[in-house]
Amino acid sequence: MTRIPAKTEILDWIAAHPGQTNKRDIAKAFGLKGADRIDLKRLLKELEDEGHLEKRKRTYRDPEKLPPVTVLSILAPNADGDLFARPLEWHGEGAAPKVLYLPRQSDAALGEGDRILAKLQEVRAEDHQYEARLIRKIGSNPKRILGIFRKATEGGRIVPIDKGADKEWTVAASLTHGAKDGELVEAELAGPRGRMGLPRARIVERLGDPTAPKAVSLIAIHQHGIPDDFPDEVIAEADRAKPAGLGNREDLRALPLVTIDPADARDRDDAVLAIPDDDPANPGGHVLWVAIADVAHYVPPGSRLDREARRRGNSTYFPDRVVPMLPDRLSGDLCSLHEGVPRACMAVRMKIDASGHKLSHRFTRGLMQSAGAFAYEEVQAAEDGTPSERIAPLLEEVIHPLYAAYRALIRAREARQPLDLDLPERRIELSDEGKVASVKFRDRLDAHRLIEEFMVLANVAAAEELTRLQRPLLFRVHEEPSPEKLDALREVAGASGFTLAKGQVLHTRQLNDLLDQAMGTEFSELINLSTLRSMTQAYYFPENFGHFGLALKSYAHFTSPIRRYADLIVHRALISAHGWGKDGLSPEDVDELEATAKHISETERRSMAAERDTTDRYLAAYLSERVGNEFGGRISGIARFGVFVSLDETGADGLIPIRELGNEYFHHDRDAQTLMGSNSGLVIGIGQRVTVRLAEAVPVTGGLTFELLSIEDRAVPRGAVRGRGKPVRRKVVGAKAKSDKVKRKVKRTRR
Repeated sequence: MTRIPAKTEILDWIAAHPGQTNKRDIAKAFGLKGADRIDLKRLLKELEDEGHLEKRKRTYRDPEKLPPVTVLSILAPNADGDLFARPLEWHGEGAAPKVLYLPRQSDAALGEGDRILAKLQEVRAEDHQYEARLIRKIGSNPKRILGIFRKATEGGRIVPIDKGADKEWTVAASLTHGAKDGELVEAELAGPRGRMGLPRARIVERLGDPTAPKAVSLIAIHQHGIPDDFPDEVIAEADRAKPAGLGNREDLRALPLVTIDPADARDRDDAVLAIPDDDPANPGGHVLWVAIADVAHYVPPGSRLDREARRRGNSTYFPDRVVPMLPDRLSGDLCSLHEGVPRACMAVRMKIDASGHKLSHRFTRGLMQSAGAFAYEEVQAAEDGTPSERIAPLLEEVIHPLYAAYRALIRAREARQPLDLDLPERRIELSDEGKVASVKFRDRLDAHRLIEEFMVLANVAAAEELTRLQRPLLFRVHEEPSPEKLDALREVAGASGFTLAKGQVLHTRQLNDLLDQAMGTEFSELINLSTLRSMTQAYYFPENFGHFGLALKSYAHFTSPIRRYADLIVHRALISAHGWGKDGLSPEDVDELEATAKHISETERRSMAAERDTTDRYLAAYLSERVGNEFGGRISGIARFGVFVSLDETGADGLIPIRELGNEYFHHDRDAQTLMGSNSGLVIGIGQRVTVRLAEAVPVTGGLTFELLSIEDRAVPRGAVRGRGKPVRRKVVGAKAKSDKVKRKVKRTRR
């Protein structure tokens, strides 16, 4: 005898399958036949009488109103801390009604993304149409994808836009959310796999035309869940802010501090100044000033602005837009150190000796006035002897002393030996229509390095100051590479004819020695990239574990509070430590330091992934008109399924599928990072020069596929087909021996 389901089981089924809610679907789901369906009908009638279900025609849902019981997805708390929820199923013609969740004291705590089965009551409130009470939490978030909807006779399918996703999702006609063919949509898993083995999905949001101008960054924003709209309450709070006056601040307006940024800078949050030290005890020394926008003054702890800034964690930068951590009233105005305008700042005065070592520092909360806002190129040209009219008056007083102090800092840097990677930075330039006009590599000027050295020193001073005062803060932590990653780096170095010392405590100077060996050779980019890949990811943490890459014992982020929440925490810690106001680090800030560190480390990685995906899509769009063309490049990665190649011209990365390498089996050596042909003996490894033909460029995913034409200027041998399955082991061993012999020969000739 078939077991009759409980009422709770029926409610859960209807909640999870809102598109299959007639009596026949429910009976089929629980395997009910014959007389058992009479009991099911009775249970459904009881649930209807109890207010849990509302019968419309032959189903138990209402296309124009939300049913009394439905599944909701909890949204992020608004500025007042209220929890609103989004109904997962809505078939009305307009926007889905707003639902306010009213928790009872006994209810489990809920957060953004939680799904609940809830009982609804229709209301006539100003900002919502329904109020919800928890029946039960029904599980974790379902898997979601972003993709292109392709309409079919009954429903349709979704083609994912992720490069790593190869399976389409099917969508029933009742779950399309009105999506049109070719639209970009977000969908979530809606049931078990169908007859063709494809996941079933429901569309939860329509995002428009994926080929529209400047849609690329919008895709990344949505795909990675980056908040891009400020709540009205946050904007209103920012708009009420007024410029800070002098008050109890130190008056720094007489100092000729200047800002030096990219020509297209969206905000200016740091200013610098260097003065020769007139202290006889410090011959050849310098006094350095670094002034940073006082964001803490405008974003007090616990405010709506503060909660939103913490939620975002950091600003995210794309070629066509920025998603800021703070509203433009602050990031682009009150907290931006505009030329000739009084601005609140947190500043540090540092004394260094002629060798660039910091002798002392002093922090202050002040009011400054920038003497000039310059671009890197303009400052470098002035130092090189061709000053512009506007920078010429500051040449002797400001520019030359900055470079003199920079040369001293470089001496200290060389003694410290931080990791000295040399990796070109791409710059994607867009036309007014949002299309890629060009892809260039940014020049690295001494002006860039000057600002970097000043900022590093200020960040060190902040960490040391708060450690000295025994105050809580967030450190920027970068731990040394794992032994496994170092072994992989040694393999790459050895295959290229270089050495990385083994059997000793690793210091950055050993890695720099490897980079020096490769400098000026064809392997320079490969060794730099491989060294970067061997590094661990930096993160934020309340305890100090040092910064391996910078070769520093103590490091914190102090210099960019407009775009990083970690810096705002450090500013507040300094305010509390020195008694500069009531807007310092709050008890809640201190209690949540570790959670904040984890959260903002994750938002930083989220932004990096979104920025990387956007760059890939723009490059794929740029190259899509050159399918069939030949390009030079270098092998940048080896996998069991193929070879990754980085193009010389644009730095774009693409894949040569293993099926394109030849008609033979390729043995993958994960440790050596090579593929070896079982018949030809061909060894393919990281760093080799290749010529490829662009076979496919898919802008919506950012995917590039290549055909391999030659390796190291030699045509690729096409091994004969030797049937299916793995090759004879003897062939692989022979190829490996040949590979080792080639490596030994390369080592001898390159040393």
